[in-house]
Amino acid sequence: MMMYHIIVYCPVDQADAVRAAAAGAGAGRIGLYDSCSFSSRGTGRFRPLKGAKPAVGTVGTTEEVEEERIECVAPEEDIGKIVRAIVEAHPYEEPAMHVLKMENYKKFL
Repeated sequence: MMMYHIIVYCPVDQADAVRAAAAGAGAGRIGLYDSCSFSSRGTGRFRPLKGAKPAVGTVGTTEEVEEERIECVAPEEDIGKIVRAIVEAHPYEEPAMHVLKMENYKKFL
C-alpha cells in the first residue's frame, strides 16, 4: 500500500484542531495505532499580497507567526479526504502543506 507523509504548518493555537481534522479523516494510522503525529514549533513568515484575505496580518506587510509543523502519515486511498479535512480546519487562506510519497522502511529489512 502506498503511503504519504503530510507536513502542514499552522498557528500554534489552531494546531489541535488541524491535527484532529487530519486524524478524523484517517491520517496517522501506523499498525495498531492511530492519531500518530509529530509537531515542532517555529516562526512562519509571509506577506499577504493585494487581493489576499489574510486570517492574520495586513496586506502588504510581512507578518511573523508562531506556528507548529505537524507531520503525519496517510494511506493513498485516504489522501484526498485528509488533505480536504486539513484545508477545511486550517485558518489560513493558503495553508503551507507538503504531501510526499514515502517508502516503507520495512521493505529494507
